Parts: sequence; C-alpha cells; structure tokens
Amino acid sequence: MSERSQLRSNQIITTFGPGAMVDLPEKSVIVAGLHEWHYKKDKPCLIKEPRLAAKVGRLLNRPSVELRSPPPAEDLRFTKGMVQPAITGYVFPHWFIVQKTEKTPAAHRRRRLVLRDQLKNGRFFDSSDKKTYSVVPVRFVRACCKGHVGDIAWRNFAHRGADICAADLWIEERGTSGDLSEIWIVCECGANRCMREAAEHDSHSLLMCNGSRPWLDDKDSACDQPNRLLLRNASNAYFPQLLSVISIPDSMSEVDVLVLDLWENYLQFVKAEERLNEERQKPAVASLLAPFTNEQILGSIVRIRNGEAAAAVARSVKDIEFEALSSAKNEAATDQPDGDFFARLLDPKRWQSPWLAALDKIVLVHRLREVTALVGFTRFDSAGPDISGELDIAVERAPLVENPRWMPAAENRGEGFFIQFRPEAIKAWLDRPEVQARSAALEGGFNAWLHDHSGVKVTFPGAAYVMLHSLAHLLITAISLECGYPASSLRERIYAPVAGGSDMSDCYGILIFTGSSDAQGTLGGLVHAARDLKRHLLRACQLGFLCSNDPVCSSHTPGHGSVEQLSGSACHGCLYISETSCEQFNRYLDRSLVVSTIDRLGCQFFDIPA
Repeated sequence: MSERSQLRSNQIITTFGPGAMVDLPEKSVIVAGLHEWHYKKDKPCLIKEPRLAAKVGRLLNRPSVELRSPPPAEDLRFTKGMVQPAITGYVFPHWFIVQKTEKTPAAHRRRRLVLRDQLKNGRFFDSSDKKTYSVVPVRFVRACCKGHVGDIAWRNFAHRGADICAADLWIEERGTSGDLSEIWIVCECGANRCMREAAEHDSHSLLMCNGSRPWLDDKDSACDQPNRLLLRNASNAYFPQLLSVISIPDSMSEVDVLVLDLWENYLQFVKAEERLNEERQKPAVASLLAPFTNEQILGSIVRIRNGEAAAAVARSVKDIEFEALSSAKNEAATDQPDGDFFARLLDPKRWQSPWLAALDKIVLVHRLREVTALVGFTRFDSAGPDISGELDIAVERAPLVENPRWMPAAENRGEGFFIQFRPEAIKAWLDRPEVQARSAALEGGFNAWLHDHSGVKVTFPGAAYVMLHSLAHLLITAISLECGYPASSLRERIYAPVAGGSDMSDCYGILIFTGSSDAQGTLGGLVHAARDLKRHLLRACQLGFLCSNDPVCSSHTPGHGSVEQLSGSACHGCLYISETSCEQFNRYLDRSLVVSTIDRLGCQFFDIPA
C-alpha cells in the first residue's frame, strides 16, 4: 500500500487483515500476510496479555505466541528511493476492465477485459484508435471454502473448458439492472457465456480450486474444493476469526505470566536446570527470574510445553470474566482504581423493583481493557467464537502466515456495566411450557440452517442465551442516546451456560461496554448512565413491545423456507444493531422472549407494569 493509502490499526485487525481485498483509490489490493508487515527493530509493538497469548498458541499448536499491534504509519521505510509501506498489499485481481464503452450490433454495452500484463503505467493502449484508457479491476473472482482465492480463468469460462483461443475478451451488459443474468463474457471468436452459470454451485463452471493464496505470494497447491463465484467487495468475501479477552488481574499465576513473556526468546529450549542457570545469567532476564526458584520455573515450563500453561487457559474466556465481574466490591470500598480493571457494585436501592426481581446485581465497570487477536479468516461462512468466547480448534481457517511466531492484535480501553441474573429465576422461566415451545421453534430454525451449512460446527445456544442477547440489543439502543456514545461504539458480551458443557453452569449476565484505542472510551458516560439503569431497562423493554415491521416481524417463526432461520421476532426495525457491536453478527435474537409482543406468545421473561 502506498503512503497515501492508509487504514486505521483496528481496521487491520477486525476488517482488512491478511487475505482481505481492499479497494484503494487507484487499484484493488489483497493485504499481504504477516511476512510483509514491517516493524522497526526497536519497535516490535508488543501487547502483553498472557492468557490470550496462550489461548492463541493452543489454536496454532504452539505453547504461546507474541501479540503485536499493526505497525504504525510513521514506520514507513525507504528502499532504493521508493517508499516501503508498513503493511504490503499485492495488486489483485490481475484482470481489468477498460473504461471504454462500445456498442454491439444488438445495442448492448461492452468493455474490453484485459490482463495486467497488457497495461502500461496502469493504463491500456488501444491500437484501434491509438489512445490510452483507464482501467478498473474486475469485480468477480473465484474462491473456495478453505479461503483460497484467485482470478477466474476467463478464457476457459467463455469457451466452456477450452482456453486455446487468444482473441480479445469482452464483458457485455445485456440489460440495465446489473443482474448476473444480464452480464456475459464474450470472446471475439464468438464464444460466450452468462455469468449466472458461474454462480451455480453445482455447475463446476469455475473448475476446481488450485489452492492459490495470493496474500502469501504462494504458488498453487492441491485443494479438493470446487471454486465458487465471489464478488471481491462482498460482505462474505472475508470473515476474520477473532479471539478476545477482557484483561482480568490474577487470572494466571505470576510465574506462568513471566515464563510466557520470556518463552520465545529465552526459555522455550530449557529442559534442565543447567540450561536454566545459563539463562539466569543473562542481564535481560536475571532480575525478572530472581523472585522464583528453579523448581517453580521448570514446573511452569513443563506446563506450557504440555499445553497446560495455567488453569486460566483451560477455562473458557467468559468463565474467568464472569467470576471477576460478579465478585466486584461495593461502592463504599476504599481501594483506588489501579491497573486495567476496576469495577464496583451499584447500590441495590438504586435499581430494585418487583419487576426486576430476577436481577441479582448491577456492577459499574469504571475501567476495562479488551485485547483482540486475529488468528485467521474464512470466506463465504463465518466461524467466530462460540457463546463461551472460544474458537473451535478443529475449524479449518486460512492462515495469516506460514509458521507463525506472532499474531496481530489490538487493545481497547473502555468502561461499561454488568448485569447479573439470578440463576433460579432463569431456570424457572425456562421450565414454562410457552418458553419451551418457543425454544423448540428456534432450535428447529437453527437445525434447518445447519443442514444448509454442513461444514459449520456450532450448537444451538439455548433460549436463555437468545433472551439475554436480545435484551442486550434493546438496552444498547435505549441507552446510547443518553450515554454520550453512538450505538455503534457500544459492544456486548453475553454470559450463559454452554449447551452440553459444564462451564458457567449457573452464570447468566450481560456486559455492555465501550472500547477505544485512545482515551475516548473512558470518559465515564456509560458508567454514569448505568447509575439510572432501572429507567433504561424499562425503556429497553418498551422498545421491544412493538416493531415498525409488525405483524410480519412478531409473527416470524424460523424454519424451512424462512429468510432468517437463526432468529425469531427480530429485524432492522427492532433488534438489529451494528455488527461490530454484536458478538454473533445479529444472529440468535428474539424479542418475544424478552417482552410480550402483539402475538401474545406468553414466553416473555419480563412482565412490565402498565
């Protein structure tokens, strides 16, 4: 990427990481892998979060990895008189459309389709009129479900398998709607084919994938998947796989934290006490290792090497967070804010009410730090964290680099509030016949969706999660007008038991927080609004009563043939929020589980007073 083409650091982690296709003012590029991220030797941009580093390492079959923020823009270097960007972008795709429109005898519009090799200084010279013309990248590429991506073999496609013809290729528009059925690839020899055929999954018109990974500047390799048509700027072209944690103090033992920090450079090859004594003599680590005995350090090394760095790594991400949030002290405590996490219990007198009897406590989180790591990506279907915050080790993700030693990450500091629910109240609600009937309908829709996405390994999160998730969306909408932050800057974390698992068996809660890479996320507006949370909860429930799309929205039942199979009564008029704010990309939502809608299903959790 040139010096003029810059992205924010957080965008590199959450939206435009390695393997993502980015439209720049003059070209389209694919962001290069980590081997083309350039740091100054004295500025590795390290982020310290041992618990996340150990969990990312487990996903990559390593004891631990370093976490680094993207290199800053001022790290641009000059090589042979040219600017070397902090992060490289390779030109992709290699086929372009000439911005010269011609008319066919049938009065259709057509433009020439040319390869990058036919351009000079980024422009196409037309020998017919001796003029040069600008070009734009073709918007169609081919990809497979393993993340591989490449140029479509246009000659092969137009000639239906034969590509020996060297005549000019054209992209022809036989209509004005832009629909694939009106776009044709035409060869000067007369061969032609409609782009709609490329979108048919069973036609194999785009051949089998050759394993192309242009973001790694990789040679073709074997792949057993068929190619599928992909619009390079479509929303399903890139799904980053992100793993995030809230920094919790004392969630790992002190010796494990230290050994993980020193692992890559000093301790990974230590197997005996003699080698450890040699490492202790090095000035860079002598003072750090001094408080611990050889036995403690060697024990930690064994745990890390065996993939058991600490109990905190074995426990789920949200389990540790819930434990810290639910253990917050009351506001009368005298200790002062220190470190990356500071939370206080809100006086129950400020929110208690008969209709809120299911709430156990409300916690004001004055200070928190969220660290998010990018570990890979997928195309066509997302494979994000499950409801416990963990990524599936078995998921086949496209790599960011071969043999990774570090992974990109971002840290955000913010504030928020946490609502904890009484488990007995949730369980009593789940036992109601109306709730069980609605849960069965939602699970039926989930199973229908799963049938259409056979490669996805997820389980139905359960009615409790759907209810808490829906309430969080309503609350974000209701509170954003008064907290001083736009709704898109607020985020959620939902705490609920995992179906079929033992983690968080009695943990039910909602964390609403804001995070920013600078100081703006800690201005206190969200904490201040949370002091009047009773009013905001009432307003959130009232927003769920009626949707502008009712009765269509309220009567929606997910299942076979439904447009939305993973949600119930939910749409852009009521529950959908910015996908950057939602941990499940606006899935698993149903406001009828929160409050009564016009359908009167009787499965609501809150009975709001008149």
